[in-house]
Amino acid sequence: MTEADRTAEKQRDIQREVDAKTKSGGNGRAKTHAMQAGARRYPEPPMPEQHLDKPGHESDLQLKPMYDAPYYKGSGKLDGVVAIVTGGDSGIGRAVCTLFAREGADIALFYLNEHDDAEETKRAVYSEGRRCTLYPGDVTDREFCKDAVLRVVKEFGRLNALVNNAAFQIHTTKFEDLSAKQFDTTLKTNLYGYFNMAQAAAPHMSNGSAIVNCGSVTGIEGNKDLIDYSMTKGGIHAFTRSLAGHLMPRGIRVNAVAPGPVWTPLNPADKPAEEVVNFGKSAKMGRPAQPEEIAPAFVFLASPQLSSFITGEILPVIGGY
Repeated sequence: MTEADRTAEKQRDIQREVDAKTKSGGNGRAKTHAMQAGARRYPEPPMPEQHLDKPGHESDLQLKPMYDAPYYKGSGKLDGVVAIVTGGDSGIGRAVCTLFAREGADIALFYLNEHDDAEETKRAVYSEGRRCTLYPGDVTDREFCKDAVLRVVKEFGRLNALVNNAAFQIHTTKFEDLSAKQFDTTLKTNLYGYFNMAQAAAPHMSNGSAIVNCGSVTGIEGNKDLIDYSMTKGGIHAFTRSLAGHLMPRGIRVNAVAPGPVWTPLNPADKPAEEVVNFGKSAKMGRPAQPEEIAPAFVFLASPQLSSFITGEILPVIGGY
């Protein structure tokens, strides 16, 4: 037997070992589970089989999103900051409001009409010893954005941070079925809303202020069933980088967080109940994030102590590439 024959036989031996393990089911490894690397254990698929009517109320969810981050200790990273958070009534927005308050910020909470959820977020902010005022309205309305921002500045005396988070998302399984009405609503909410708020807020912000936009992994990788939503999130990433350059001379930083799947009312209000069951399963960690796992990234990008040399960046928090 030649050396080449021996090498070939060695390769076949390896192949037979792998084939045997594959047939036995499991490749010689234990069954994989979702990754749990946080301070507490987070829910894994299957998620509750539930569908919500738009815009989606967190209070209606069978499985409540985890937003309060009990193991997160504040250290004054946002002392003296007044922050506007759009879509702050639930999901990522609620977690951001809670952790911003824990770091010393007062909150102007913008939301559409989910009054019960907004009141719950307000209670969470007050429990952290900070102020919270509610501003219901539609961010696609330029006049509402201008007037509401002026009211914030009048009430709090300043404006130091804007978190653009309000969003509209609904899946479409066939491209031809994506209606002009849906397309227009998605673009108006996700792009016009961010633009309107940033344009209304920027004149009242000064050196050291920050704008943090909520992007998405769909804006990086795309999503075959969220064509319009993915397009807007990619646009938000480009908007972030462009606005960062424009506002740099004023000392205003602009960044974005791009989350992967997160358990919020947005997704049960998007897909049929039978599809919600597997939500987050395709993430590398095998589960969706909880809002409290995403919110620290917003704290990081809003705090001048933590990210003074960071602007125009997209920070993916997607559970692994």
